[in-house]
Amino acid sequence: MMKIVSIAGARPQFIKAAPVSATLRQQFNEILVHTGQHYDHGMSAVFFEELGIPEPDYNLGIGSGPHGQQTGQMLAAIEAVLQQEKPDWLLVYGDTNSTLAGALAAAKLHIPIAHIEAGLRSFNRTMPEEINRVLTDHCARLLFCPTQTAVDNLAAEGIHRGVHLVGDVMVDALYYFLPKAAHSPILSQHHLTPGEYVLATIHRASNTDTAEALAQVLACLAQSQWPVLWPIHPRTAAALQRFSLTPPPTVRLIPPVGYLEMLALEKNARFILTDSGGVQKEAYIFAVPCLTLREDTEWVETVAQGWNVLVGTEEEKVREALARPRPDTLPPQLFGDGAAAAHIAQHLLTSST
Repeated sequence: MMKIVSIAGARPQFIKAAPVSATLRQQFNEILVHTGQHYDHGMSAVFFEELGIPEPDYNLGIGSGPHGQQTGQMLAAIEAVLQQEKPDWLLVYGDTNSTLAGALAAAKLHIPIAHIEAGLRSFNRTMPEEINRVLTDHCARLLFCPTQTAVDNLAAEGIHRGVHLVGDVMVDALYYFLPKAAHSPILSQHHLTPGEYVLATIHRASNTDTAEALAQVLACLAQSQWPVLWPIHPRTAAALQRFSLTPPPTVRLIPPVGYLEMLALEKNARFILTDSGGVQKEAYIFAVPCLTLREDTEWVETVAQGWNVLVGTEEEKVREALARPRPDTLPPQLFGDGAAAAHIAQHLLTSST
């Protein structure tokens, strides 16, 4: 049986791995490697528990650190795993340091690489994620694109071979787990009325690594006339404490939530304010208006359809976006049919025969 080593290390990758691992294990011998990039219970273990992801075969325990240090430690540890396992394929997700480390380790060992969520571009090379995804795409033999825009981005860079439009595996996960999420008590636990609160998620370095940037984010959240619920990333919580910043009184901080709870919160929010790529996309699928606290996005389709507004961290833009009426029509289905994992497995099978 063909062997695949899959690399995951961050919360969004655990979500993507749920449908993909379940599908791959019907036809392949999958070895799952958790780098430890996200390592506390609220950002890691809870996802394995509630999504039924198999226990990792390897947990590298790298943890946090500067980009170079973290990527280097992952590279060395993943290389050792690959030398031990000798897989037929290495599978990586998205744009994290775990992704780049896995791709580089495999490329040096001449192990073919399959990249899920290939072709995304924000065209902002100051973002570490942009560097990670570009380099990984140029190392990969199979490039699984979630949208036609991603296919076009790769073509513009001269990448044509091994490119497949499969849809988005996060849609697979969302469709599968949404019925379970409907039973989550998270709204009642926090005394929230559907459609009468704003959900916020902030974690990117550009918004959290300086006191000035994080204070500006808080000023943006203060523009909401509805209560704001903010499940806070541990690194962002540490930054608030380090800079002695206090959220506005309308903002309620809670610990990170599980995936099912997050789906329930997203689906029932009036608006979502975020700097997360995955949350932008989930907001679009749920037809919840999204304000993205960035100057650019890799999910340009959500902006083109009017369901996502790039507001940066400008208070006036946030205020105007919160006052905008909802788009007149429901968002068209642009991210696939919920069967991306099956398409990926089939391409891996046929590419290996």
